Amino acid sequence: MCGIIGITSRPGKVPESPAFIVRKGLERLEYRGYDSVGVASIVDYSIIVRKGKGKIKDVNRRKHLDRVPGYTIIGHTRWATHGRPSDVNAHPHIDCNGVIAVVHNGIIQNYLELREKLTKLGHKFRSETDTEVIAHLIEHFISEGLKPYDAFKKAIRSLKGSFALGVLISSEKDKIFFARKDSPLIIGLGDGYNFIASDIPAFLEYTRKVIIVHDFEVGYITPDSVHLENVLTGEVIDINKRIHVIDWTPDMAAKGGYPHFMLKEIHEQPRALKDTIHGLGVEVENAIKLIMNANRIFITAAGTSFHAGLVGDYLFNILAGYTSIPFIASEYSKYKNSVGEGDVLIAISQSGETIDTLMALRLFKKLGAKVIAISNVVGSAIPRESDVTVYTRAGPEIGVAATKTFTSQVMVLSWIAVKLAYYTGRIDETTYKSLLGDLHRVPELANKTLTLVEGETKLIGEEISDRHSVYYLGRGIGVPIALEGALKLKEIAYIHAEAYPAGESKHGPIALVEDGFPVIFIIVEDEMKKHILGNIEEMKARGAYTIGVVSDEDKEARKLLDRAITVPYIEPVFSPIIYIIPLQLLAYYTAVKKGYDPDKPRNLAKTVTVE
Repeated sequence: MCGIIGITSRPGKVPESPAFIVRKGLERLEYRGYDSVGVASIVDYSIIVRKGKGKIKDVNRRKHLDRVPGYTIIGHTRWATHGRPSDVNAHPHIDCNGVIAVVHNGIIQNYLELREKLTKLGHKFRSETDTEVIAHLIEHFISEGLKPYDAFKKAIRSLKGSFALGVLISSEKDKIFFARKDSPLIIGLGDGYNFIASDIPAFLEYTRKVIIVHDFEVGYITPDSVHLENVLTGEVIDINKRIHVIDWTPDMAAKGGYPHFMLKEIHEQPRALKDTIHGLGVEVENAIKLIMNANRIFITAAGTSFHAGLVGDYLFNILAGYTSIPFIASEYSKYKNSVGEGDVLIAISQSGETIDTLMALRLFKKLGAKVIAISNVVGSAIPRESDVTVYTRAGPEIGVAATKTFTSQVMVLSWIAVKLAYYTGRIDETTYKSLLGDLHRVPELANKTLTLVEGETKLIGEEISDRHSVYYLGRGIGVPIALEGALKLKEIAYIHAEAYPAGESKHGPIALVEDGFPVIFIIVEDEMKKHILGNIEEMKARGAYTIGVVSDEDKEARKLLDRAITVPYIEPVFSPIIYIIPLQLLAYYTAVKKGYDPDKPRNLAKTVTVE
């Protein structure tokens, strides 16, 4: 998730130079993760751009970002989503004539279509990014005779996807134009200077007066004013009714007011899921072509990503009628004598650098198999060495325990499975459209789930914080949810937690159950539900403290359980994305009750790069 800051000021109104303030602001946004950095400034009705791949301090040493002249400056830290990390792909991006500069957080879903049209009109593109089309689009509308602000608004109305934008147009030397849809954007108000930023820490040192920009709002700031309007209706907004004075420390601000990054990232899942959906285009089609022509399909990953792979395995089988072979990446050597040409490996890794997954990929490639990568980091090792990559585009994840990256991986796999089922004739067009509609509604359901379950999960987390062991039981697609839920509790609360297919619990695990032993059930509204209700009864008969994640339409299960965590009903095959959210929160609140820092679990690293 990229970082944006912009300032427009009158001379002498800020204690340091605007370029220095922008550079400091970008450093305050480093927690968001990035691979390149850049700034643009208006000087004498011209635009100066300095940018490059690497950390802020290194690029600043080479490019002198904080010595750029001018009083109207935008800056950006990029987390790659389209195009590998490079000097050319770094923001800001400019138009053909270098009179428009754009910084952008989000994903432009229709950028290929816009790029093709603009190329036919004679525009020359320099980068691989989706962002660059915005600069050329504004340039095009200005060339048709529109005034700069009107051209900017018309460009915004042409975009599909998510965006937070800061734009300089050289003829408007004291203005920064901005727009928002689905990606955060904030205005900071000063005396003789104003800011835009993607997050409050960027300017917190200089002002605590903020305006939160809402979806479909556009406008511009000058050193002394703010113009804000709805781009769809044209309604001009009274900013005086929107000003808030915040009382955060810089550390609190970096976490968006949340006490930990993990909780912040759990709450970011609706936005992350939207961005994942917006980014699913031609790369998915290319992946499906490989799968449809495959002899055999293998799925590999480690940790949380492996649990996402197990969901994918279930969906490929149940929806698309494809048998897949999932395996833990570190066990790749098992297949050294059996894999060959015609096989396809789906390698899943949040970081794209997980060493076990990378080694599995290399073995399969050496043996002649094709590889599809699912990753969150553009240009990382696993995508680079794969034949096709589908990016999750969840944004950087700082908490060690994966949350939003898991749900985004499952979204990608669900999308592939639905399309695969349709292309192979397993489902008809009506069912296909219905299932895609269900996936489009998932971000909204995730948001609703967070509202519904947070209080209950906090109470249950506090109740089980003194227990030494917990079971997680599910059936069918509930099994990978159980595995991921148990992993979260182990990772950050340090409680022994084991997950099993519920039917397997009678074959040994039930021997450990005694009075008060917590057993957490994942109860999905599918044909397996009747069986898991029997498993609940079995555990209750042995004194277990039964907790369940259940649909709000499931009255039967709620009556059986000691404690029910109720989530909105969702099409059962897509339940993992919603059902995991309360289990993430449960682990989080259990860890906090025990006094542990969930962002930094002991003995663990975010990216495992040794075998």
